[in-house]
Amino acid sequence: MSTVTQALDANATTNLYEFTSTQDWFSSHKPAWQTLFPIVSSRAPRVLEIGSWEGRSAVFILTTLCATSGEVVCIDHFDLMATAEGRERHRKLTHNLSLTGRPARVLPQFSVPALYTLLGEEMSKEQDAGFDWIYIDGSHRSDDTLLDAELAWRLARLGCIFIFDDYNWPEQPLDSPHHPRRGIDAFLAVHREEYKRLSTNPEQYQMILQKTTPMRIGFLLEPSRDRLPYDALEYGINVALTIDSAYAMTAAVTLRSVVEYTKGRITFYIVDCGLLAEDKKKIEASLPARPNITLLFVALPADSLSSTMGAVWAKRVLYLDADVLVRKDLKELWNTNLGGYALAAVPDVGFPMGHPGVPKVEYFNVGVLLIDLAKTRSTLQDLGTCCREMAQSTFHDQDALNVHFKTDCVKLSLTWNAQGLGTYAECVTADREMVCLEDMKDPAIVHFTGPIHPPVEVVLNPYVQPYTAKPWGYAGAPGHPYEREWWDMLEKTAWKGWKETTDCKEAREKARRRH
Repeated sequence: MSTVTQALDANATTNLYEFTSTQDWFSSHKPAWQTLFPIVSSRAPRVLEIGSWEGRSAVFILTTLCATSGEVVCIDHFDLMATAEGRERHRKLTHNLSLTGRPARVLPQFSVPALYTLLGEEMSKEQDAGFDWIYIDGSHRSDDTLLDAELAWRLARLGCIFIFDDYNWPEQPLDSPHHPRRGIDAFLAVHREEYKRLSTNPEQYQMILQKTTPMRIGFLLEPSRDRLPYDALEYGINVALTIDSAYAMTAAVTLRSVVEYTKGRITFYIVDCGLLAEDKKKIEASLPARPNITLLFVALPADSLSSTMGAVWAKRVLYLDADVLVRKDLKELWNTNLGGYALAAVPDVGFPMGHPGVPKVEYFNVGVLLIDLAKTRSTLQDLGTCCREMAQSTFHDQDALNVHFKTDCVKLSLTWNAQGLGTYAECVTADREMVCLEDMKDPAIVHFTGPIHPPVEVVLNPYVQPYTAKPWGYAGAPGHPYEREWWDMLEKTAWKGWKETTDCKEAREKARRRH
């Protein structure tokens, strides 16, 4: 602690401060609090205190943790100023805070309306919203404590020190509704994967946590004209893949890459087109243990299009092929305003204006689709008819989707589905000059398009994805700029080390012999 800080803290024991000597319920906690200061990362800590009384803890924080920068916000109802005692506590608090010379604010309200005020203010901030240290010492009722904690938790930044007072308060039975512990324990159970417990002694008077998840205010955001407030609505991102056992490993890479770069709530829907039980276990093991990640395997209905035609299209909102690698946060893509259209997709680099057998209009790749489910479901019967009629077309489901949605699709940047990198994207055609290939520099999603084991006529054609299409294929993808990143991501899944296994070597050798 600096000399300046020590000097300021020393003033707290002088007669300048007006503290009632028989109401010192805080000073015994100073040593424990000081051990927490080094883990507060902010250079200007923002502190929120619910239940300030005369300000002993607030003064301590202002003259130590916030001695050179930062601020404290105090919430206390002061009997709503209706009693002489309440008015006197308010006078003492404001007096004591003023002596520190540090920024402090007092909200003389019950905690719930005060917290709602702060939630509205923090949500409107462009940056630096939230608090680094929150101290809950308001009501002793368990339900009040739980409500204070729930609202304050939304104001807590990632890494916030979150302190409950009176966890072992001796004046009431621990299981009484008039004791904070029941409310605190309920909070701990609800948020059990969102914090690190810093209180290791069960007899410790205070319960101290450190938040391990990002701030999530949620429900007070005003929508903008151009972007829908999905983060505030807290729907999270829904991602769908349709895979069989052959693509279990590559799907794991896709899923893992999503969670590496997208930190909010994500629900994965895996449409099971023939997965083994072992496949599912390894896919589950490939995802990190995060409370905001949900993985669901969806059985394929017997009468579905995919059961007769292969994996046709997305099950939920954001569809990803199992041969993509995500390299950036998907929230920007997720927040795309579809403007009433059924879906959003990226131009197909191989055939930007289609190919013989489909109308010569702008043609999209179906490896990444952002789908409005209500809109698409309204035409599902017609889509089914289109898919069946085009079952023998060159690119099957992709052709059918292009025909069906030709006037109902928003064009996305190639950064969201970068195809043909290092290979056919570099071959100039009249149609390719119509798309912005520059958008594929440092792309957000890389799509390893093309077959794993293509026929000879495809191998000899430089204008389509060659046999070096996929990192896991028998020839690898030596010309692809993101091959190494794919292998690095694989090492974070349950298939770690697969490249050196006998299974991998045998599969590649078998494929080579076929070609």
